[in-house]
Amino acid sequence: MTPREIAIAVLAAGGVFFAFVAAVGMLRMPDLYTRSHSASKSDTLAAGLSLAAVALAFGSDVSTIKAVLLLVFMFITNPTAAHAIARAAAEEGIEPWTDEEGEE
Repeated sequence: MTPREIAIAVLAAGGVFFAFVAAVGMLRMPDLYTRSHSASKSDTLAAGLSLAAVALAFGSDVSTIKAVLLLVFMFITNPTAAHAIARAAAEEGIEPWTDEEGEE
């Protein structure tokens, strides 16, 4: 394997790993706010690594420019959407989950 192929494999594996982490976070977290945090951070990183692998695999092609533009678009819109969802939930009065067992 060439160094380029190794870099593509590492980036793609990182993308798959963080997508899995985002999915587990969505299933395991207790409320909207923590789920939103898990999804926005991990999913953005997963998409970034995956699109970087795609851009590297395409090399010097028009598709590389499209992949990079999509990467920039996702880095801007994913956190913005997560913030908008969390803010809308806060304005609707949805309370964050708290662990009240330890309090006396």
